[in-house]
Order: sequence, then C-alpha cells, then structure tokens
Amino acid sequence: MYRVLFTKEAAKSLKQMPRNTARRVQEKLAILAQDPYASQNNVTKLQNRPGYRLRVGDWHMIYELEGEQIVILVLKIAPRGEVYR
Repeated sequence: MYRVLFTKEAAKSLKQMPRNTARRVQEKLAILAQDPYASQNNVTKLQNRPGYRLRVGDWHMIYELEGEQIVILVLKIAPRGEVYR
C-alpha cells in the first residue's frame, strides 16, 4: 500500500473544493493507494513531464510515484482548465 502525501497547494485545493467532490477525490486516492496501476483508476501518464494524471469528474490531480519510499505525492488538484498551468 502506498502512502498519499499532498503539497501545500494540493491540500489547499482539496479543502476549498465542494464537499461532495472532495469526498470523491479522497475515495479515488484511497483506491489509488491500494494499486496505483489499476486500470479502473482512470490514470494517464503525463507527456513532456514526469508524473501521472487522475481524473475525478471535471477535476484532475497531478501526482508522482516515489517508488523507493512507496509514496504518492499529489502535486496539484484543480479543474481541467487550470491544472496544467
């Protein structure tokens, strides 16, 4: 099982998003922590930069896997139009 860590920006975004969306994001992260490579997670490897993208509704999370430490570091959570900026 992976441990999920958040950057300050990602944690702040999670607190500010609608409660029902935040709950869905946390549920997806719990599944992701069990198996980050599972196909039902709707995960895509990013092009032109390291990391992965997890989509939950209209919200996207950018994260990296740190294999040696078994950590998922969530870098950013934002609506699609803002997440890649």
